[in-house]
Amino acid sequence: MNIVIIIQARMGSTRLPGKVMLPLQEQSVLSHVIQRASAVINATAVYVATSDLVADNIIAAEALKYDALTSRGSESDVLSRYYEAAVQAQADHIVRITSDCPLMDPRVVEDIIAAHLLSGADYTSNTHKRTYPRGLDVEVFTMRALKESNELADSILQREHVTPYIYQHPEQYHIEHVCHEQDFSVHRWTLDTEEDWRVIRAIYDGLHPLKPLFGWLDALHYVNAHPEISTWNEHVEQKK
Repeated sequence: MNIVIIIQARMGSTRLPGKVMLPLQEQSVLSHVIQRASAVINATAVYVATSDLVADNIIAAEALKYDALTSRGSESDVLSRYYEAAVQAQADHIVRITSDCPLMDPRVVEDIIAAHLLSGADYTSNTHKRTYPRGLDVEVFTMRALKESNELADSILQREHVTPYIYQHPEQYHIEHVCHEQDFSVHRWTLDTEEDWRVIRAIYDGLHPLKPLFGWLDALHYVNAHPEISTWNEHVEQKK
């Protein structure tokens, strides 16, 4: 069974351009995401799916530097870009990770993959019944569901965000949700604004030198010990 992690990445960003190549503990944000994805023990490969724009050559080069495979396609039709990467990888199941989440936890990804396989679901995520901090988002789905989505999805929303066609059709697909027993969704650890960047840098500065692959519970303990950190981006609204 071929379980492939596909990280979507591009240099374009309306609120924080070039954010995935910002330096974080002497490496790029993207490099940290790749290294964390590579630590997921029940996945077989890591791909970076970027656009075919010249501006994203730096993304492809960074992926190569950290031993991730690359696939390039449409900048705006991210669904087709994902599908092409999955075909290239000969994937049976796809794990969707975004490159602006440098605190993604390999253990959380492993748990969601395991739940997905155990349930026989077409789509499994921790994003729709949100209990984990934003920035630990994981979606896992079958190649069949991705292929059908690529063939049938016809709205801008569905094509820009990869998975909406699947979870908008629960009558067609077996959908599972993974939740933590406690709700920590108040925390925002995704990178979309300067305020987010300040939070992520503070967490990495506090934890990475001692434990490079620190987990989300390490981050939670750290921000609880330094409560001012969470106030820096608590006003930021997720981009619609």
